[in-house]
Amino acid sequence: MLTLPKIIERPALPYLYVTFTVPMNQMNRPAIEGFPQIFAHIEKHGLKPVGAPFYNYRRINMEETLDVEAGIALETTGPTEGALKTGTLPAGRFMSLTWHGHPDELITVTGMMIGWAQLTHQDFDMVEKPDGDHFACRLELYESNPKEVPNMNEWVTTLAFKLKA
Repeated sequence: MLTLPKIIERPALPYLYVTFTVPMNQMNRPAIEGFPQIFAHIEKHGLKPVGAPFYNYRRINMEETLDVEAGIALETTGPTEGALKTGTLPAGRFMSLTWHGHPDELITVTGMMIGWAQLTHQDFDMVEKPDGDHFACRLELYESNPKEVPNMNEWVTTLAFKLKA
């Protein structure tokens, strides 16, 4: 099941993340390696998440590599360690939709949202460069906890892509 895209306002939010540069066939690496580090750090320092864990796609070149952050927004950031970094997700207008289904379908769902943006003349906050498309903020928020919802066909994922001001 898929909701229609809508325009929403998102506030600026501090977040904790780990950066990965991976080819498309290794997109599970940020989840396998990044999220455990993030959750352990949150527990160790008593930090409070605000929302679901996410991927933030910073640069996309589907034929080569993607720069992606595995992250989670927090009430306030704490200390950083090792590969963990802190930043601020930007405030602004975002195009958003929600997908109920297997994450393997997100490429198709993303393509539908990109098509909707083109159809409605909405421009994402991104810059095309020789090494790929660079985004101000392009989120895949993983709303389902795999421990609570083990069937991936029942997962809920929200896409939120920042629009140009």
